[in-house]
Amino acid sequence: MDVHSAALVWLIEIAIASFFGGVIGAISGLGGGIVIVPVLTILMHLPITDAIGASIVSVIAVSSGAGSVYVRDHITNVRIAMFLEVSTATGAIFGAAVLAPLLNHQVLMILFGLTLLFSLVPVLANIGEELPKDIKSGPWAKRMKMRGSYFDKRLGREITYQAARLRPAIGIMFVAGLMAGILGIGAGVLKVLAQEISMRLPAKVSTATSNFMIGVTAAAAAGVYLRRGLVLPFLVAPVAGAVLLGAMCGTKLMERMSNVLVRKVFALALGFIGIEMLLRGFGFKF
Repeated sequence: MDVHSAALVWLIEIAIASFFGGVIGAISGLGGGIVIVPVLTILMHLPITDAIGASIVSVIAVSSGAGSVYVRDHITNVRIAMFLEVSTATGAIFGAAVLAPLLNHQVLMILFGLTLLFSLVPVLANIGEELPKDIKSGPWAKRMKMRGSYFDKRLGREITYQAARLRPAIGIMFVAGLMAGILGIGAGVLKVLAQEISMRLPAKVSTATSNFMIGVTAAAAAGVYLRRGLVLPFLVAPVAGAVLLGAMCGTKLMERMSNVLVRKVFALALGFIGIEMLLRGFGFKF
């Protein structure tokens, strides 16, 4: 195989992996980076900084593709997203500009792995829950009108909900921004955690609202990576294009899946990828 053929095969492999990253990102609200960064570093042997640069742009593509569909179908709660995004974007800028340059590649891998494994806790705790029950809205949430409704295609009925415990969610969102700026993954794991576990929103609302938010968070951090020369056009083009296509397909699947099935599938995915990245960070080779 000559050099040009090998390069074409390499780009196709990246595009296929990115497509599935977009599907997973749209369904789970975690952002395509949850698949893209491990694939580019572990399978394609790219430096994690280059993978993060491509991932952080692809996260914007996931948000644009999936987020627009969820907004159209009234699953995204835009009021909640805009309120929490202030804290998240602040954390993303601080993480990308201040913390990321201070950390080496192994530390980044360890942080990535720990972030994914930490996200397993709320997923497993609510593995059999289809919709939250007996939610009492807090005073902040009532004052800010943090409530809404959407039509669930799986259940075939209108679902109404209200948010609880708004203040802890703000703190979690700042940490999510830090992780987004450092790791380039959109930190959807922590955004879903804040909305589904702290605020007790339905899983589909958490996913849709997270997809809407991750693009804003990634855009806040992407400028820093562009200035540092870590966004490579030859890598970003196939990744972002394939991720966008995958995100559009993922939205169709998510709206017809049960919350229980989503949690079971992605508990396995998060655990596998998290352990793999953690072991890589500690120097184990496969």
